Amino acid sequence: MTATEHGLGLAEQSGDVESTLDWFRRMREYAPVSHDEGSGVWHVFRYADAERILADSVAFSSDFSDLTPSQEDVDLFSRGNLIRKDPPDHRKLRALVGKAFTPRVVARLEPRITEIAGELLDAVKGADRIEVISDLAYPLPVIVITELLGIPAEDRATFRRWAEALVSPSGGGGGLIPNEQRVRSMAAVMREMNPYCLEHIRSRRARPKDDLISALAAAEVDGQRLADEEMVGFVSLLLLAGHITTTVLLGNAVLCLGEHPEAVAALRADRSSLPTAIEEVLRYRAPLAPMTRRTTRDVEAGGRTIPAGEIVVTWLSSANRDERVFADPDRFDFRRKPNPHLSFGHGIHFCVGAPLARLETRVALELMLDRWSGFSAGPDVEFHDARGIFGPRRLPLRVCWA
Repeated sequence: MTATEHGLGLAEQSGDVESTLDWFRRMREYAPVSHDEGSGVWHVFRYADAERILADSVAFSSDFSDLTPSQEDVDLFSRGNLIRKDPPDHRKLRALVGKAFTPRVVARLEPRITEIAGELLDAVKGADRIEVISDLAYPLPVIVITELLGIPAEDRATFRRWAEALVSPSGGGGGLIPNEQRVRSMAAVMREMNPYCLEHIRSRRARPKDDLISALAAAEVDGQRLADEEMVGFVSLLLLAGHITTTVLLGNAVLCLGEHPEAVAALRADRSSLPTAIEEVLRYRAPLAPMTRRTTRDVEAGGRTIPAGEIVVTWLSSANRDERVFADPDRFDFRRKPNPHLSFGHGIHFCVGAPLARLETRVALELMLDRWSGFSAGPDVEFHDARGIFGPRRLPLRVCWA
């Protein structure tokens, strides 16, 4: 069966959460690895196939640079875009992150994260109704990553617009295929973003400060430093990826806990269970639904032969609900162990910001449990298109303050 038979193709999906999850269920059962004639890509829906694809950077490349005509703004961004690099270029960029973005740096951020989250909650204290995304889930990680990088947090509305435009599934092929239409929409964003980041990079190169851009500018791998133009995509990626995953993760955590008061009660009694609950939020609602690769040779997956040069979309949100791996996968089980979800990826492209996202989410949830005696989402939650960002865009919440 192909993905387009019986309305199973990407283009036939509405993008709302329940329809997308239903599509995943049907595809895991009937067409776990399938060619979508409408979009021209291969879709992968089961856990074992997704895990294998993400782990094999030789057969499944992250580099799409030769698929579309050259475009100046996109090309500049791509020079330092870690997630679209294969070895050996990937190793160089990843090593630089390792030098400047260490676990020790992340651990030292906890007091400041607590302070920022507390100030954001103070700003809405006493209100019986708040909007969690704009009041907390978005500004918290943006302030943290901009302070780390040394970029003004006051520009966060612009960062949000850039991030949502770049991960939106709109455009040809659901935004999953780097076609001319997709490149044009990306170029419009990067035409703003590239000079913004380049200005800050050059400023830090001339006058270093105690921030991540300065550290990246000074860091060496094999005796070499990144050129300013190489750093543009790198800094842009850290800026955008450094907040969007956490924003969606925190929104999803509030949504899941609001739907499960028994979990809230248990977590109030035992805060040490919060990390386990956060992992279940990540599994149950993976912040970014797809990851895309390209075959470098003919390769077998799920009993199908995928030719060389084909685009392969691994659906993390589907793999995380694979009945073959997770018992009762459509149930939110805040005590679930083990929980080998793929929400932060797998292999060499595993999300470098995962520890920071987990820390920010834990700190924010601890403060909410301290300050709120009860909370629940209203009926007017607005979601992103679940084929791209899997989580709420707006999350109005009824709150009872402790």
